[in-house]
Amino acid sequence: MPAPLYDALRALAETRPLRLDMPGHHGAPLPGGFPWPAGIDFTENGRTGNLFGEEPDAIQAAEALWAARFGFDSCLFLTGGSTQGIHTALALLAGTGGAVALDRGSHRSEFNALALLDLTPHFLPRPWLEEEGITGPISPETVEQTLAAHPEIKTVCITSPTYYGVLSDIPAIAAVCHARGARLMVDGAHGAHLPFLGYEGCRAADVVVMSAHKTLPAPGQSALLFANGFSLAQLQRWGSVYGSSSPSYVLMAALDHLRDYMEGEGAARCREAARFVGTLRARLPALRERDGLALDPVRLTLTSPDGFGLAEALRQRGIYPEMADAGHAVCICTCADGPEQFDRLERALGETSLSGPCAPIPAPPPPPAAALTPRQALFAPRESVPLADGAGRVCACQIAPYPPGVPVVAPGERIEKKYLAYLGQIGYNKEYCDVILREA
Repeated sequence: MPAPLYDALRALAETRPLRLDMPGHHGAPLPGGFPWPAGIDFTENGRTGNLFGEEPDAIQAAEALWAARFGFDSCLFLTGGSTQGIHTALALLAGTGGAVALDRGSHRSEFNALALLDLTPHFLPRPWLEEEGITGPISPETVEQTLAAHPEIKTVCITSPTYYGVLSDIPAIAAVCHARGARLMVDGAHGAHLPFLGYEGCRAADVVVMSAHKTLPAPGQSALLFANGFSLAQLQRWGSVYGSSSPSYVLMAALDHLRDYMEGEGAARCREAARFVGTLRARLPALRERDGLALDPVRLTLTSPDGFGLAEALRQRGIYPEMADAGHAVCICTCADGPEQFDRLERALGETSLSGPCAPIPAPPPPPAAALTPRQALFAPRESVPLADGAGRVCACQIAPYPPGVPVVAPGERIEKKYLAYLGQIGYNKEYCDVILREA
């Protein structure tokens, strides 16, 4: 299979050029023997291509292969993670000063984008699944109701899959959006592996952001922006606003090479990982699929009466889950994990007494009242106060357990005692928060 960008950079490196440009390592190993593929870490030099350029080159050829594989019209490589893609996508779809329907469970980067673009959010609630201790999928009916109540909304943003692996019905939601003249953006940061498992629901969306580095064997910050109905030039326009003018060729080459790997061995290993996860879900206390709850096949969300304690017990055994809360420990399993890794995890879990039903977790309260717009809150003068003293003040930051980075109180919303009580119940341990110094 072709890997045009990776092959082009390798070929250029093999000519052993005298590199008097950036990066400053000039292709030599980094001091101290730190491993780094310096040989293919180039800049734009006439032969390497230009991420935001107009002329067809190896980068565009590599992006086109990703777009074709995932079933989209265009694809843009992102070297600033999914955050760059989320900001790019919202600028592309919503512009400035309008209204959007936003998943309340969105990552904090989307709340930052609201402020930068001066957008007004109308939040899409998720049902609370008491037995599982998590929020469930966004329903098409919820989207329909929101668009009917606010016909001015032309952009809908949802997250699928969530940090816990919950999948929403993207094709059904997209159909509702399109029938109402709106377009659908999906934050699929945790779903870049799904098309290699045969899941094609994301194709129904207008724009999808995916982090290769989260669920595929790719370097940090490497991500992808896919779109239907938009040209590469349109993606480049906004991608260049939020991205570096000196993007990493190592990251882009890694994305190119990764796709080639995932076409064969990588996809097979991903399917194998999904089988192992399915086996562990059946053996261990963990989130499982049921009617109304579809899950990412390779996300292993363990349940526990003490999720924080379970995560610590695993860390003491040299196993580091991605995140924990009061009732869960979340493991990101990928095609890099095989029988040895899954066996080690299962043995470690067998050595603890902390696996079991999910601890009772209170449902999050409804979103606070907004006193300021996200943009007003971002740029207003602020001061830092003890969290306990924030009651009654307008929040200037995101009070969000991280991960998953979903705000309990978002910028511009008023902090009330019930939200402070909820944060205490779920184990939020930050002592200070930023509040508006004076209200506009």
